Amino acid sequence: MAGTFEKVYAWVKQIPPGKVATYGQIARLCGMPRGARIVGYAMASCAEGSGVPCHRVVDREGHTKKAFDTLMPDTQRMLLEGEGVGFLMDGRVNLAECLWNK
Repeated sequence: MAGTFEKVYAWVKQIPPGKVATYGQIARLCGMPRGARIVGYAMASCAEGSGVPCHRVVDREGHTKKAFDTLMPDTQRMLLEGEGVGFLMDGRVNLAECLWNK
């Protein structure tokens, strides 16, 4: 699993500021078309200070994850907004504008 996580991290590191990718998108890039859950495990296991911008990975509908908000509520959203990522009125990332096209 460690090698798989490293592959996930390598792709996530390529997501530029102001863009997001979905768990499924990263899974497909890693050659695991049905591996979105594995990408989620990798994001949850990523060490703080690793340089992997885990906050740039959202679910397929653009929702941020409460599990990311360990320090305070809406941490993931605040980090994304700080990079210029737009949100819809219902709280989802505006994927039409911010989805990374890789």
